This record gives sequence, structure tokens and C-alpha cells, in this order.
Amino acid sequence: MEPEIRQDLTDAHNRAWDRLGRPGTWLTAEERVYIASETRSARYCSACTERKNALSPETEVGPHSNGSPLKSGWVDTIHRITTDADRLTKRWFYSVVPSILTVEQYVETVGVIAETIAVDRFHSAMGMVLRELPTPKPGQPSHETVPSAYLSDAWVPTVKPHELGKNDPAAAFEMYTGRGSAHIHQALSLVPASVSGFFDLDDAMYLPDALLRRFDIETRAISHSQIELLAARVSALNRCLY
Repeated sequence: MEPEIRQDLTDAHNRAWDRLGRPGTWLTAEERVYIASETRSARYCSACTERKNALSPETEVGPHSNGSPLKSGWVDTIHRITTDADRLTKRWFYSVVPSILTVEQYVETVGVIAETIAVDRFHSAMGMVLRELPTPKPGQPSHETVPSAYLSDAWVPTVKPHELGKNDPAAAFEMYTGRGSAHIHQALSLVPASVSGFFDLDDAMYLPDALLRRFDIETRAISHSQIELLAARVSALNRCLY
């Protein structure tokens, strides 16, 4: 028997899966679904396990366990981000961008991985069967750019809310609606749809920004302090720099 899940969580997961199956900003729907598939495969990939256990993340390992038509370098990128993210280096990044992926494709790939892991891990934690991946819908990526994005605090171009200009798309302004300028909000800002998608999930699975420091309001079954204890423990286990 599956547990009773809050409706807003189910709705957020439904929206994430709908996004996953649609063309993105720089990736086709097929590519997005293949990225999700590879994200799942990485969890059980013997090559990833071998590399994770090796002293160096650059240790040569065998082929990845996968079944998608994505080029091998892209598959390796997905598997590394999924299983060994805390050991990625700037040198590694420049071996991927732009020779394997454009920087925009890389950012959108990270966004798809993050959303897939969030939904999948929730289902696993609740003892629920993982959702079947969506059937890709037809259409082409929008190729919508953010002219104001530039290299500053990250490996990829980003933009702060107050730096957005008149030539930036509406989606760039929308991604910061109700959100501050913390680095985690800026991280994927080169692809605004990825920011909006990730934090659509975050609002339901964690807390909306407006409630983060409203300690007088408890909207979850557990308190702020309990939420932060769990978040800190998960971050420590994942060696999350945030």
C-alpha cells in the first residue's frame, strides 16, 4: 500500500514529468528523456562505482551501463554529475564544454538531472515505484538566450536579478519571481526554464523562499528545525558545497 502523499507534492511531480517530456531551451524532448534515463542508469553503473571508489576521479574505468543513443562523452558527463559531483573540477568541465556540449546544453543537462533525482529519490524513500519516463513530445528547443549572463562566480555564465536587462527574455525575469539572489538561484540562470523548473519542485519538496525564515509559520508536518536538520544531514552525506 502506497503512503498518502500531499496533493501539492504530487502536482509538482506531475509538472516536472510534463516538463521532462517536452522540448527544452537547448535540448530536444528525446534528449531530455534520455538524460533522465542515464541518470537512473548511473545509480547502478559498475563503472561509476569503480570510479567513485578510486582515489582519483580521473581513473580509467570501463564503459558505462547505459542504453541510450547519446554520445559517449555526454553519457559520461551525466554519470559523473549523478554519482561523483563533489569531485568534479574546472579542468574536467573544460574537457566537456564546448567540445562535447555547449555551455547552455550543459546547464540544461544539470537541470534535468537535478529534477530527475529529486522525483526519483522521493519515490524511493517512500517505497513507491519509480515513475515511468514520459514519451517525448515533438518540437524543437527554443534556443532562447540570456544576453546579460556572464562569467563571474561560477564555471558557467550566470546573471543576478538586478543585472537583468531589457534584452533578456521574460523567462529570465520570471525565474527570480519570489526568489532572492542566492548562488543556488543563480546557478542555472543561463537557462531560465531550468531555474523555474527546479524551484517549482523545491517549493513543494522543501519550502518556498518566502517561508524559509518565517519561523512563526509551520506549513509542514515537521518543523523548520527538523526540516533543516534533515537538509543538513543530506547535504553532508552528499558533500554538497552549499
